[in-house]
Amino acid sequence: MTPKRLAKIINEINNILLPRVCFGCNTQLFREEHILCAVCRHDVPLTDHNYLEENEVGRIFYGRIPIKKAASFVFFSKNGLVKNLLHWLKYKNQEQIGSFFGDWCGALLKEDEHLKNIDVVVPVPLHPKKQKKRGYNQVAQFAHKIAENIGAEYCDDWLIKVKNIKTQTKKGRQWRWESSKDAFKLNTSNGRTFKHVLLVDDVITTGATIESCPQTLLQQKEVEVSVLSTAMVPEG
Repeated sequence: MTPKRLAKIINEINNILLPRVCFGCNTQLFREEHILCAVCRHDVPLTDHNYLEENEVGRIFYGRIPIKKAASFVFFSKNGLVKNLLHWLKYKNQEQIGSFFGDWCGALLKEDEHLKNIDVVVPVPLHPKKQKKRGYNQVAQFAHKIAENIGAEYCDDWLIKVKNIKTQTKKGRQWRWESSKDAFKLNTSNGRTFKHVLLVDDVITTGATIESCPQTLLQQKEVEVSVLSTAMVPEG
C-alpha cells in the first residue's frame, strides 16, 4: 500500500470517528466542504469592495491619510455568522478560518486592477506580549493566503508594534486615535524597502486604530499603501 493511499484511508477513518462540522450551523460537512457548509457559505455577507472604485472603507480615510485603495472582505454585525467565525479565529485557536477567508478573498482580489503592483502584504502586528499570550496573530493566515493568491511577498517583521494597548472594542474614535499614536515603528535593521504595501487587519470599525499603521509605513520614501480587512462594521 502506498503512503498516499494509507493517508487517504486514515483521513476517511478520522472523518467517520471525528466528523468535520460547519462552524456556522454545526451540521456535518461533505467531503468537498471546508469550514462552512454550502448554505452558510452562501450566507456570508460579502462587501464586493473588489468590484467598486469607491466604498465605505475608503471613505473612512478620505482627507486623513493617502491610501491607494481600502477594502474589506465581509460585513460584520453584532449577532451574526461573521462575528462567530472571527471569535473562533481570534480566541479559540482556529487559525484555519483565517486561511479559509484568505483563499476566498485572495481569489477575488486577483482581478482587482488596483492591486496588480503590490509587492508585499503586511499583517497589522500584535504587541509581542499579546502575541505570546495568544500564541498567534489572528490576521496572519488571512494575510499570508492573500499574498499567495496575488503573487506578493508576505512580511510580518517589517512593521512592529511597540505600544501595548488594552482592548478598544467599546472605545470611541478619538480615544482609539490617541491611544494608537506612535504605537508602531518600522524595522529598518535589514534595509528592506517596498513600493506598494497591502496592510491587512481583521476588523475595521472607525479606522482610527489602523490609521497609525499607514502613517508609519509612509515614513519610507516613495511607498504606496493599500488597506484590506477581513471584516468591517457597516455604516449606521
